[in-house]
Amino acid sequence: MIVLDNSIAMRWVLPPQVEADAKKARETLTALKDERAIVPSLFFLEAANVLTRAEKRGLITTDSSLSFTELIKSLPIETDERATIDLLDLVVPIARDYALSAYDAAYLELAIHLNLPLATLDEDLIKAARKAKVTIFLAETL
Repeated sequence: MIVLDNSIAMRWVLPPQVEADAKKARETLTALKDERAIVPSLFFLEAANVLTRAEKRGLITTDSSLSFTELIKSLPIETDERATIDLLDLVVPIARDYALSAYDAAYLELAIHLNLPLATLDEDLIKAARKAKVTIFLAETL
C-alpha cells in the first residue's frame, strides 16, 4: 500500500510539464494494478479543484475531467477514515515542523501514521518526507 499524493494523480490528466514527472506518474498508475493506495479525505476535493481550474484555463477538456474521474473511481484507492477534527492536532505540528502547507502535511502525516511509502512529485513534500524518514515511492525515478 502507498500514500498517493494529488501531485501524482493529477499528472494522469494534466499536460506534462517535466517528462520525469510524467514517467513517475505513469509508473505509479501502473503500480496501482498490484498496489492499493490510501489518501487523506481532502484528496478528492483537491482533485476537483485542480480539474475545474485546469478546465477554466483551457488546459484540459470537460471530457478529460470526466475520464479522469472515472479512472480515479476504478482504482484501488481508500480514504483515511479518521475523523477530520482529530487530524487538526496531528497535521498542524507537522505543517509547522516541516514548513509544509496543511494539505501537504496531511499526506505526510498519513504516511507517518501508517508507516507507508509516499508517492509524490512535490519537492517540498519529498524533502519533508525524507527528513521524517518516510520512504518515497519510486524514488529511483526522481
